[in-house]
Amino acid sequence: MKIIIIESELYLAQSISTKLDKFNYETEIYSSVKEAMNTNGDIYLLSTTIPNQDPIKLIEKFKDKIILLMVNYINNDTVGRPLKKGAKDYLVKPFVIEELVRKIEHYSSYKMLERQNAFYNDLLNSIFKEIELPIDVTKIKLPIVIYTNHQRVADKLAIDIGKNYGRALRYIDLQSDNYLKEIQKLGGKKIGYLSRLDKVKKDDREKLFELLEDKKFIMSSLDEDIETPFESVIANSSNKMYDSNNILTINEYVQYVIKEFQYQYPDTELSKKLGISRKSLWEKRRKFELFKKK
Repeated sequence: MKIIIIESELYLAQSISTKLDKFNYETEIYSSVKEAMNTNGDIYLLSTTIPNQDPIKLIEKFKDKIILLMVNYINNDTVGRPLKKGAKDYLVKPFVIEELVRKIEHYSSYKMLERQNAFYNDLLNSIFKEIELPIDVTKIKLPIVIYTNHQRVADKLAIDIGKNYGRALRYIDLQSDNYLKEIQKLGGKKIGYLSRLDKVKKDDREKLFELLEDKKFIMSSLDEDIETPFESVIANSSNKMYDSNNILTINEYVQYVIKEFQYQYPDTELSKKLGISRKSLWEKRRKFELFKKK
């Protein structure tokens, strides 16, 4: 991890650099904002009291990085405006190196979580892109049991309910050995998402329902015949591909394979796997309106 130090007081900058080296951080020192504008660091340790220097230009350029301010005093120019423009935090000189390292570690972890969160959001959006929810999540009150013919429908609905409530979900797999202990931890603002009630043995359900009393949760089941003492909704997918209780016709299966794999295999190989000719494959594409995009 590279830390760019922008400080006109050379002795202070060198002292900070030496101490950070002991924590295995790579450092570079610059005495002006202008000199640091073409750098490529992970963290910017920026003095906002360098004479005749505007720190805002650097902050605006590197606002996607971690910028920590070093200030002699606190006012709108040294702290207020830079924080509004994208700086993360500040330290008042003189400061101990351990406080700086603590902030570096804190914001580095936060940055990593931001990247992970963006990745998982993109992944979930890709997984759920073809699933249309038949229910208005704004009208759902907790606790709620979701009966569905496909688990992904319940997953998407649960996530959207959590977003509507402005809260993160705590996932509890009802197929795990310690799900009862996890349920006992639910409380306060935590919303539990309990997946696959249909996998819980009939003799264990009563204990499960007792533990869930007075807790906020969403629970899914692929078996609509399981009765619970809680409010419920039915959220089935109209797409037969997603219906776990449905057997596809030959045509439906061929349609599914073409849609999912036509960019993965050349036409010759795809037609062989389907047991049809290339001409038949082309005719199926025309029938299902699944033409390849060039």
